[in-house]
Amino acid sequence: MAKRGKGRGAQTAGPGVVEVPKGSRPAGPLAGVYYIDTGDCELIPDQDNSTGWLLRINGVMSSHIDLADPLFLDFEYMRWMAALVESRWPREPGPRLRALHLGGGACSLARYFHAAYPDARQVVVELDGKLADYVRGWFDLPKAPLLRLRVGEAREVTESLTPQTRDLIIRDVFAGSLTPRPLTTREFIEHAKRVLAPGGIYVVNSGDAPDLKNAREDAATIADAFAYTVIIADPAMLKGRRYGNMVMAGSDVPFDDDPGLARRLLGGAVPAHIWNDEKVRAFAAGAAVRHDPKSPVLAEPAAEPPVPAQPPAEPPAGPRAGTPTAP
Repeated sequence: MAKRGKGRGAQTAGPGVVEVPKGSRPAGPLAGVYYIDTGDCELIPDQDNSTGWLLRINGVMSSHIDLADPLFLDFEYMRWMAALVESRWPREPGPRLRALHLGGGACSLARYFHAAYPDARQVVVELDGKLADYVRGWFDLPKAPLLRLRVGEAREVTESLTPQTRDLIIRDVFAGSLTPRPLTTREFIEHAKRVLAPGGIYVVNSGDAPDLKNAREDAATIADAFAYTVIIADPAMLKGRRYGNMVMAGSDVPFDDDPGLARRLLGGAVPAHIWNDEKVRAFAAGAAVRHDPKSPVLAEPAAEPPVPAQPPAEPPAGPRAGTPTAP
C-alpha cells in the first residue's frame, strides 16, 4: 500500500531468484527474488539513485533504502511520520528516544531515527525471521543496543513488554493491503498504551481504498483509546479520491499546534494536511470501534442423572454369630 514520493527512484524489471546458502547471510544488497518464511521478497535497485534500493514483499512495495543517506525517506507516509515525531521531540538537544517498530521491512524509519537521534534505543519487530536476517545482511543497520531486530508476532511481543518503557510505537504491519485485525482493535491499543511512557505517541500507517471505511474505523478506535489524536494525509486521500495511506496518531497529551510541522508537511514532494483532534473525531463519527472477538461461551455440561441408592450388601456366607465352630 505504500506510495512513493516524487523524489528519487523508479523500480526496474524483476531479476531472477537469488539462492542464499542455508545458514549464511547476504554480504550487501544483490538484486533478485529471495524466498522468505512468509513467501518471497524482491530487492530492486533504484534506477535514479545509485545507492537506493526498493524492497517488495509478496508483491506489495514495502520499503526504500538509501545506503548513503539514512535521512532520505522516499515513501511519503514515512516522511509524515518522521515530521510528526520531530515536532514532539526536536532533534536538539538530542533526546534518547525509545522506539518500538511493529513491522520491519527494510527498517527505513529505524535507520532514519538512528541518524536523527543517535542515542535512541529502538526495537524492530518482524514476523519473518529469514527476511530480518536478509535485511541485516543487505543494509548497514546499527547494532544492538541501538537497534535490535526481534523476530516475533507484533501483538504477542507488545503484550510481553514492560509498562512505560517506550516513547514511540509505530504500527506499520500489513498482510496484503490491510493491517491484520488483531493489531487494530481497542484491546490491542490498550496494550500499546500500557507500554507507552507518559507523553508518548502511538502512530499507525492506515492504508485504505477511496471509501475510507478502514481509515474511519482505525480513527474511531484510536480516538476511543486516546484523549488526543491527529491525522496526516494528502488532500486527495482525505477526500476519498484514491487508494493510499493515512498517518494517524494518538497520545495522552495534546499535539502541539506547530506551524513548523504544517509548513513541513505542505512543503514535501506530496503536500499533506494535518487534522487536529476535533477533525479526527468528526471524520470517525459513526464508524465502528473495533474489538477483539468475544470468546465463545461454553455450554454447561449436562448434569448426570443421580445414581440410584443401592440395597445393603448381603452379609458374607459363614457361621452366624454365637454359632460354635469346629476346633
